[in-house]
Amino acid sequence: MSAPLYSLAFRAVFSRIDPEQAHHLVVSGLRVACRVGVGRVLEVLTRPGDQLAVEVLGQRFPSPFGLAAGFDKGASAVLPLSCLGFGHIEIGTVTAQAQSGNDDSPRLFRLVTDRALINRMGFNNDGAAAVRQRLEQTRGRLERLRAAGRHTPVIGVNIGKTKVVPLEGAVEDYLTSTRTLAPLADYLVVNVSSPNTPGLRQLQEIDSLRPLLRAVKEEADAAAGRHVPLLVKIAPDLADEDIDAVADLVTELGLDGIIATNTTTTREGLQTSAAEVEAAGAGGLSGPVLAERSKQVLVRLRGKLSAGVVIISVGGVVSAEDVAERLELGADLVQGYTAFIYQGPFWARRINRGIVRLQATASSRL
Repeated sequence: MSAPLYSLAFRAVFSRIDPEQAHHLVVSGLRVACRVGVGRVLEVLTRPGDQLAVEVLGQRFPSPFGLAAGFDKGASAVLPLSCLGFGHIEIGTVTAQAQSGNDDSPRLFRLVTDRALINRMGFNNDGAAAVRQRLEQTRGRLERLRAAGRHTPVIGVNIGKTKVVPLEGAVEDYLTSTRTLAPLADYLVVNVSSPNTPGLRQLQEIDSLRPLLRAVKEEADAAAGRHVPLLVKIAPDLADEDIDAVADLVTELGLDGIIATNTTTTREGLQTSAAEVEAAGAGGLSGPVLAERSKQVLVRLRGKLSAGVVIISVGGVVSAEDVAERLELGADLVQGYTAFIYQGPFWARRINRGIVRLQATASSRL
């Protein structure tokens, strides 16, 4: 579906449906398309060119651009998503216990004027054990596809704290998810930066973060019987000195990288009316309005971290130019999510092709 056609469908259909219901419809549609054989056609149309492949975290990523956590919380759509051109797919956030998320509804809002989203979902997912079963089946399929020479993305797993678990029990809660899911993860992400689980962001404080990351790092490798690359995902709302402290901690513990950044609780820079923003209420804001702060955090982290520590930049990424800029600023990989909602299934394809054009233009100038 071309960008103009999808834009028309979005305005005529999806924009009239509750955002959370629309999301479920899209995921169901992707799964049906994959079952009836459309996935193979999509894969041919969207497969990244070989020149886009990059070696990061000791693995081959077909493209530096991937899908951020949040879209596929339960690993229920990995196979159809893998047909859309993403170099990696990060599932989750997954918690040790199944939970329905925050009770208030609606809990997902579009700010169409800003091409942004506000969500207060609260880590709704089926729990680590159920997600593991899906991942076992999915990884078997992906391995067979890879053996046949088909495009397969890298699969990351993002884990968070179960809401009912108190902060003093957070480490063991994360370790339960780690033991269950690390053996099936190409890389693992500790999410301590969502604004939608009460108290979660307190775990970004260094005295809390150090024992958590040390324990998860050791447990992940032990559970998998191999080294599982481990990253921590941070919020854009951290003060600069706190970002520096997290970077120092990652170096101290020998972690593989940082994902920067999650959604923001601020509402600055929006074009949407104040009344509409207020009506949406609390939650994490994502979209282009987050781009500037995300880039600031990226530059700051790159200046603090050695070249061997991976940075995955996310927040406000819309176009191939955005991806190229993040890579130039020092990101090793780039993720997006919100623009996927507004631009449709061929978004990654457009970005990948745009990167190739930008690379060709840059080469011609040399």
